[in-house]
Amino acid sequence: MRYTQYFLPTLKETPADAEVVSHQLMARAGMIRKVAAGIYDYLPLGLRVIRKVENIVRQEMDRAGAIEILMPAVCPADLWEQSGRWQQYGKELLRLKDRKDTEFCVGPTHEEVVTEIVRGTVNSYRQLPLNMYQIQTKFRDEMRPRFGLMRGREFIMKDAYSFDIDDASADISYEKMYQAYRRIFKRCGLKFRAVEADSGAIGGSFSHEFMVLAETGEDAIVSCDSCEYAANVEKAELRAASGEAPVPTLPLERVKTPNLRSIEDVAAFLKETPAKMIKTLVLQNENEEVFAVLMRGDHTLNEIKLCNYLGCNHVQLADEEIIKKLTGAPRGFTGPIGLACRVLADQAVAVMSDFGLGANEADYHLTGANYGRDFEVEAFVDLRQAGAGDSCPRCEGKLEAWRGIEVGHVFKLGTKYSDAMNATVLDDEGKDRTLIMGCYGIGIGRTAAASIEQNHDDNGIVWPMPLAPFQVIVTMLNPGDEAVFAAGEKLYLDLLAEGIEVLLDDRDERPGSKFKDADLLGIPLRVNVGARGLKEHSFELQDRRGGERVMLPIEGAAATIVEQVRTALAAG
Repeated sequence: MRYTQYFLPTLKETPADAEVVSHQLMARAGMIRKVAAGIYDYLPLGLRVIRKVENIVRQEMDRAGAIEILMPAVCPADLWEQSGRWQQYGKELLRLKDRKDTEFCVGPTHEEVVTEIVRGTVNSYRQLPLNMYQIQTKFRDEMRPRFGLMRGREFIMKDAYSFDIDDASADISYEKMYQAYRRIFKRCGLKFRAVEADSGAIGGSFSHEFMVLAETGEDAIVSCDSCEYAANVEKAELRAASGEAPVPTLPLERVKTPNLRSIEDVAAFLKETPAKMIKTLVLQNENEEVFAVLMRGDHTLNEIKLCNYLGCNHVQLADEEIIKKLTGAPRGFTGPIGLACRVLADQAVAVMSDFGLGANEADYHLTGANYGRDFEVEAFVDLRQAGAGDSCPRCEGKLEAWRGIEVGHVFKLGTKYSDAMNATVLDDEGKDRTLIMGCYGIGIGRTAAASIEQNHDDNGIVWPMPLAPFQVIVTMLNPGDEAVFAAGEKLYLDLLAEGIEVLLDDRDERPGSKFKDADLLGIPLRVNVGARGLKEHSFELQDRRGGERVMLPIEGAAATIVEQVRTALAAG
């Protein structure tokens, strides 16, 4: 493609609403343009990257045995009513009516539609397993769309859905998709982790998120330094401390701690560390049930773990009035002794002794407290948020902390939708069996944006070869010079003939301006064709990622460049 004939409207200034690197650079590089909040045009350069991601996804889905279909973007409300999600989904679901006042929605996901396809066409176990996927535009009416393609309202998604006769075969389908996702993100040239995740509102028995590692990631994850274990911090398991609690050695004593409410302040006053203190959190769930949770002073409560244990949807800290009614003291002086409510404790508390805690009296704490002697708890549970340095729950390794950007998610759904929509088949004994489902999503645009978050520098994007909109840019330093133009044109045509994707910068611009644009666009290899190099019968080849420059003899230059491109693609 010739630059002078291409539509590539780059920007010198970053748009004011572009908060994250990927949004800034995609806008400046002429890849996307905002139409409305969370809705973007994909301009030619951006669309080339989107198609690269789609092609890799499509190849690996086909390789894994999934079959491509295309479902409607506009879905009838009656299917969503059958699953119960029409009432449950909330304002993110864009609802509309046609001229006959029939209700529809713009699909944010397609579990209902695909289940309707299968229940109407699949009636025997002999037609299973079945996995169907699509690559399609979705819409979710986010309250605060932001970060460009990272959190838009309209977005391109690959969603796949598997159907199996039983749990064993469903697990096989899940594993196929899990391995396909690993291949997809490896082929995209991304550093990622597949992490155990909470299934959330979609439901299901277990799930994994695929996280691209980047400092700007919204999600906190941990992974083992020795084995494959990785998990979102909301899901990460922690191994219970071994051994029994030490025998109490100190008596329970009441200590005046005037105006000291925080664990850190009280520990410092008592000349102890927060690890020798217990904090007592008074919480309530959506049903306004009040309970207390005991945590080691230097640990953080994981609310999702707590909700999963209690079987509730959310918890929040109780207000001052509830705490005072329960304990007789203001917030900051709460302890478990004498509490008239359920008391749970994180498993780390089970091996503590002679610790400090609140006295349920204003301006007082207790020291020398011990579980069993001074108070009881209902259960010891893994309620702590994992962090760097914690022991791996699967091996003897240690956990490392990362920031991640979710680009894919796989769920084992079970029968949530097939039960609700009566999707059954006859088994080998002629009996009705409810289908076991899985669903598997990849954000196409989000994957492209996450690649930029992981691959950029101060000058612009640094594309991995598999996702680059062009693999090579041939920069004519002075296209008005006939020899320069002829040499650049020949190299361009030679590379095209070998199937290399080339952008020929034939603009009448200063070399410095061309170099800046090339760096901004992030094309992996740049070939500079100039009069000085021609005198030495050579081209200058520069690698965008490392910045290395080498002089290539004109004779054989195209073959060398082709080899570098193919080697980089194979490595991805």
